[in-house]
Amino acid sequence: MEHARAHGYPVPAARAVDDTDIVMERLDGPTMLDDLGRRPWRIGRHAATLAALHRRLHTIAAPPWLPAPVGDGEAMLHLDLHPDNVMLTPRGPFVIDWPNAARGPGAADVAHTWIVIACSAPTTGMYRRALSAGGRKLLLRAFLRRFDRVEIERHLGTAGAYRLANRTLPEPELRAIRHLTRYGD
Repeated sequence: MEHARAHGYPVPAARAVDDTDIVMERLDGPTMLDDLGRRPWRIGRHAATLAALHRRLHTIAAPPWLPAPVGDGEAMLHLDLHPDNVMLTPRGPFVIDWPNAARGPGAADVAHTWIVIACSAPTTGMYRRALSAGGRKLLLRAFLRRFDRVEIERHLGTAGAYRLANRTLPEPELRAIRHLTRYGD
């Protein structure tokens, strides 16, 4: 986080208290996902912001000590940069939740976000699931049109394997990831 912050990326200030705990700057505002739930007409604006955050992050050279779980490359990756990890504050958007930070090809980070948006869904309530599915498709389409889709598709398999290694995901999401990464969307 501090590496990204030192390069001007919008990350909350943090300081280590000990080997396992940090104290982080408090951010006021909703997550992008919460804002989309209240104001779905902002899908285009939020997709553009999310894409810009990816592009900006990928211009930062990652420290060589970061792992490279999704392929060779020098770009700083978040590997969980999606609407629920973007806080919308009066000072602008801030990216939170950095335990997966890595180095590698920026396109793999975008592919991972594609997988998260396309495959994650509420696990309860038929109405919430139906609304979520429609909104996710619109958001994903608006997000992906800001990138070279062929380049991003080349990284879907690797990003999918990385995401599938998360054993805490619900089985429907795991099935959706396998389907997407095997057959496209």
